Amino acid sequence: MEFNLPVTAAILVGIVALGTAALIGMEVMATTTVLMMVTPSMLVFGAIALFVGIKHGEYRATR
Repeated sequence: MEFNLPVTAAILVGIVALGTAALIGMEVMATTTVLMMVTPSMLVFGAIALFVGIKHGEYRATR
């Protein structure tokens, strides 16, 4: 499998969707809280972690 932008974005969105569905399904907190606060923060954190991981991989590949 080759990771390009569409595949990587789809995997990130899929992981966040799975986490959101699990939180809603377990009824740990209110659905509005999950959708308005938790899901956006999962997306932002995932994007930051992805960016840092890509940059670290580029660094490791050039050294």
